[in-house]
Amino acid sequence: MSDIDVYKEWLGIPEGVRPPDYYTLLRLVQFEDDEEKIRNNYRKLNAHVRKYATGQFLVRSQELLNELAKAMLCLTDPDGKREYDDSLGRPPAEVNEDEPRTTLQYLVSKGLIKRSQVAEIEHFAEARGLSHRDAVIQMKLVEPPEATRALATELRLPYVDLEDMLPEDSVLDVVPRRVIKKYSCLPLFEDRGRLLVVCIDEPGMELEDEIRHRFGIPMRAVLAVPRSVNQAIARYYAPGMREEGAVEESASSSKSGKADNKADAKKKESSKAEPVKKKPEPKKKSEKLSPEDSSQRMQYSLIAICWSVIGTVFLMLMTMEEMRAVHYLVPVVVGAVVAGILKLTYWK
Repeated sequence: MSDIDVYKEWLGIPEGVRPPDYYTLLRLVQFEDDEEKIRNNYRKLNAHVRKYATGQFLVRSQELLNELAKAMLCLTDPDGKREYDDSLGRPPAEVNEDEPRTTLQYLVSKGLIKRSQVAEIEHFAEARGLSHRDAVIQMKLVEPPEATRALATELRLPYVDLEDMLPEDSVLDVVPRRVIKKYSCLPLFEDRGRLLVVCIDEPGMELEDEIRHRFGIPMRAVLAVPRSVNQAIARYYAPGMREEGAVEESASSSKSGKADNKADAKKKESSKAEPVKKKPEPKKKSEKLSPEDSSQRMQYSLIAICWSVIGTVFLMLMTMEEMRAVHYLVPVVVGAVVAGILKLTYWK
């Protein structure tokens, strides 16, 4: 099993250089520039290799799936493809001035919106502080995948369907859940000295610095539909699933940096283990909540406040023979107290 040539047996690639170059791997002609053909070949090969993703071939099939994904992401990334083609000896290509350069130009070129709708979309986006990608989605003119591909064209970044991706656990374990939720991103795997990270928009310097600090290499952003990114985060970073591992990794790195002092190393070993036992995740009260969590907690808080007022009124009606105007201040005070407590301890 260990000697199987998966490139030949599964993909039909003749014997030769291993691993094959990206064009050979995706069964493309050398220097293929048709992005749709690149994606279509990738989808077909991805579906074919998944048939072997069981039993004794599980690990090797997953490795090959990631190789295919890296090849597709590189060849659909304008800048990445140019660098890769240069490394294979391709002569410099002439720049096509007619290629769409903005989100709206891309959508017009694909016939997804009319040129006459551009001004309306721009006004809608400016009035609401939205990107053109989000504007066309909210106006229900374009589906999220095509709108995100248009934004990827503008930012010169590759677009990916996360349903086809299989992030590496060794990469996921390095980045804690709080960082993932803060930046709404998902690390995938390393390719040619860069870490591929799925984002919902153009990444900022803070995220790039965070990735470089943790992995020691620069990142390369890959765009995906916001909803699919959030679903992937929920799947791969369920509460308590990876945070402990990331804490251990961080503590281990800190420890290795001072390994010359054995006494300090032992102290760091014990301090590393204790946070895992005490499960510090629930104690991070100062951590900023996501908009979805904040909205949900606000709704729960309002329900609790309403029931505290209703319960107080009901109790007073049951215990008092006569209700006076001043008595109606009591439920108001109770509701205010409950609101204050919830604001300090639960809904921030």
